[in-house]
Amino acid sequence: MRNILYIHTHDTGRYIQPYGHQIPTPNLMQLAEEGTLFRHAYNAAPTCSPSRAALLTGMAPHSCGMIGLAHRGFSLNDYNQHLAPFLGANGFETVLCGVQHEARTPEMIGYDRILPTSGKDQTEQDLSGAAAAVEYIKGQPPQPFFLSFGMHNTHREFPDIDPETNPNYVQPPFPMADTKENREDMAAFISSAKVADRCVGMVLEALEEAGLKDETLVIFTTDHGIAFPKMKCNLYDTGMGVSLIFRYPGNPKQGQVIDGMVSHVDVFPTLCDMFDLEQPEWLQGFSILPLLTGEKEEIRDELFCEVTYHAAYEPMRCVRTRRYKLIKLFDEHDGHVPANIDDSLSKSFLVDNGLLELKRDKVMLFDLYHDPVERVNLVNDPRYQEVYEELSARLDAWMQRTDDPLLQGGRVPKPEGAVANKITSLSPKSHDWE
Repeated sequence: MRNILYIHTHDTGRYIQPYGHQIPTPNLMQLAEEGTLFRHAYNAAPTCSPSRAALLTGMAPHSCGMIGLAHRGFSLNDYNQHLAPFLGANGFETVLCGVQHEARTPEMIGYDRILPTSGKDQTEQDLSGAAAAVEYIKGQPPQPFFLSFGMHNTHREFPDIDPETNPNYVQPPFPMADTKENREDMAAFISSAKVADRCVGMVLEALEEAGLKDETLVIFTTDHGIAFPKMKCNLYDTGMGVSLIFRYPGNPKQGQVIDGMVSHVDVFPTLCDMFDLEQPEWLQGFSILPLLTGEKEEIRDELFCEVTYHAAYEPMRCVRTRRYKLIKLFDEHDGHVPANIDDSLSKSFLVDNGLLELKRDKVMLFDLYHDPVERVNLVNDPRYQEVYEELSARLDAWMQRTDDPLLQGGRVPKPEGAVANKITSLSPKSHDWE
């Protein structure tokens, strides 16, 4: 095995066929059956740039500097800590095709090559990207290579609902009500997922036809949960939970699933182990390889997730174990932040029905064995006092260990030149900057 093909989507969560959803993604289903699917994979931040930056640096977003969105002026502290220049320094040709969201411009990252793509909408852009990736793979690329193929889908705006997807027979995602608006919204998501799956199929077919399937590790993942209210940009599992599939030659876990918890920050150290590279000192994750070899059933008993900025400021942190989750909000605002909810039929339905009048608890504790959908806050239940104290200590220790800027007290400042919406902004598209 010599090469790495990193395939990633926008805002997909686990809403693909291999995770049991009635969403036709046959190419991803085949990839899962030929590889290993992680049932309990989580991001380090349920917002676009921080999630991707964490995966590609192996650090918490506040450690690598990406506490907000790259296109709004946030950035990594040091782009040499990105996976692409690290692999480039270790002999890989590094190639970007399609979406990246770790820098304002892709040239900042340091890829050897950036493949050109085009298109008037995200479907055309993704198909163009897939075609460019196919051309690269079939063009006898130098080995080893690291090819990052990123898609816009399933980000909003979704494409038109395809003729094969009838909203009458679609189930809206939990926690959305079963209404006409939400069924139509989910049908559009399904149509978007089909586009992404088509692109995945094109690239994987090219890899096989070029004779590189047995020379290449394929990783498929996404940045965070789907762009519906109470999902993306939330520390519930609906925001943190992500798809993650590894396929590589000689995999002893081929066709199996892994139940051990893993974080996106574990991907970088895993690649170091798989390709016999010395791990850089900045990594904060753990190698997944012992799970894949069967040496261990668990590599971690806790993981952490965070939000600082998305479209607007909304600082929160959480610690998750196998059974419990503790979420803490760190500012005085106790309502929903509408700019951090993507505009949609589902958002409009909730806003029209009083979403912005609802309050949120500042501290939330969930027993995920009895309440996997995170509805019952147990923080004031005396039976869970010890659990609360233990998780609070774990969260505080992690924040101390990683020098979380929230510990300095007060508001975490934006970098100079960065922009964010006011917390009263109704839409991320409005330009009422704070």
